[in-house]
Amino acid sequence: MENTNNDYFERFAFGDSPEMADELLALVLSGKKTATVSVVLESDQKPNVGDLSLVLDGRGNPACVIKTVHLETVKFCDLTWDMVKLEGEDETFEQWKAGNIRYWTRDADRRGYTFNDQTPITFERFEVVEVM
Repeated sequence: MENTNNDYFERFAFGDSPEMADELLALVLSGKKTATVSVVLESDQKPNVGDLSLVLDGRGNPACVIKTVHLETVKFCDLTWDMVKLEGEDETFEQWKAGNIRYWTRDADRRGYTFNDQTPITFERFEVVEVM
């Protein structure tokens, strides 16, 4: 599959550090991570089912291409363990919730929004379509 940057919805690394990017990428490549959650601001481009995204490793190198297969937007307080366990990152809902509150608090500070339990969260399931 030959793609140029224009063919991708986005080019991104998971997380907010090189170490987190590599850790989450490993979960994707092993098949343990088949979903992600994000805060999509009004100024952000909105994802669609069928979009292809180029996932980068912690050094910014292309690692794989994922295809969005499901999207749903819910308030943070309405996310369920059945949804977020597909991220493959945590053993319990409480562990996931605590880690994501920390992550989105940092993200809100960086991008200038307010995070709380009513914040809309985009839940996305994906499949790997190519490994580089």
